[in-house]
Amino acid sequence: MEKDRNQDIVIEAGRNTARYWRDLWAYRELFFFLAWRDVLVRYKQTVVGVLWCVLKPVMTMIVFTVVFGKLAKLPSDGAPYPVLVFAALLPWQFFAGAITECSNSLVSNGNLLAKTYFPRLIVPASSVIVGLVDFFVSFLILLGLMAFYQFWPGWRIVALPLFLGLAFGCALGGGLLFAALNVTYRDFRVIVPFLVQFGLFVSPVGFSSSVVPQAWRPLYAANPMVAVIDGFRWSVTGTAPPPEPVSLALCCVVTVVLLCTGVWYFRRTERCFADVI
Repeated sequence: MEKDRNQDIVIEAGRNTARYWRDLWAYRELFFFLAWRDVLVRYKQTVVGVLWCVLKPVMTMIVFTVVFGKLAKLPSDGAPYPVLVFAALLPWQFFAGAITECSNSLVSNGNLLAKTYFPRLIVPASSVIVGLVDFFVSFLILLGLMAFYQFWPGWRIVALPLFLGLAFGCALGGGLLFAALNVTYRDFRVIVPFLVQFGLFVSPVGFSSSVVPQAWRPLYAANPMVAVIDGFRWSVTGTAPPPEPVSLALCCVVTVVLLCTGVWYFRRTERCFADVI
């Protein structure tokens, strides 16, 4: 009896993949709790609260409109330049915010990881929900901006969930990969914001993809956010050209590869998280 009392109980995830995905469903309430907690913390502990997710894209839109629209006089594909920029900022800021929050989620929840077993995939996946909340709030601002310019979306708006899904897949796949790497190599806390900032300038956020020379289009299309942003503009404004077939196909392929790679590497290193953190 005494021997049984002194034995340590070790709780660990099963190696069986099917069991792991069943565990994800069994712990769905934890997923919703963590997502709701992140949303509350995001807005309750700031001075301006929910206005922050509005001020940031609005100020960025103003700067890009002045620089690219007024000074550089780049084409706007027949849409008001503020609408053109804001329609691109919606998917980009969702992607940038989600991948940043996702990459830091494991380190930020280190105490939780060390105390009990649950599928660790829940932590970074729940952090992406905060980006979705920001997206829907900013989308209301876009509708108000379009009402101001009396520029209304057409039937193409029904394609918007498709491009949002591609942005979600890219953010989750990249976020899982960076989250796992960030546990072992803390340099990624600095690397990820740099990559996100760099990506802003190589993505068609402040300008239309029509200004990119044709010779550079294949290389340019390797960035999956190009097709997502072009798709958002086409869906919202109706005047911007749709994503090129090659660009859209590359976006789908890169998203699937990134998501599969992120899940694979995350699962491969998941058992060591509690020890390293």
